[in-house]
Amino acid sequence: MVTIYTTTHCPYCKMAKDYFTDRGVAYREVNVEADDEAAAEMIRKSGQMGVPVIEVQGTIVVGFDRDAIEHALAA
Repeated sequence: MVTIYTTTHCPYCKMAKDYFTDRGVAYREVNVEADDEAAAEMIRKSGQMGVPVIEVQGTIVVGFDRDAIEHALAA
């Protein structure tokens, strides 16, 4: 399962979502602007306040890092 923590106007979040859509990877989007509990969860998991934070089967990727995402998806 892939979860993407996003904000409404984040260009890197859109790039990440497009990347997964183009590759047929299902994901769950969590907008941390609208959900304080989700924002706290994202910070707890990643140690970061910036988005996107992407969780792939328990592996955390901060930012839109294609290599790290592909490595996590392959694991």
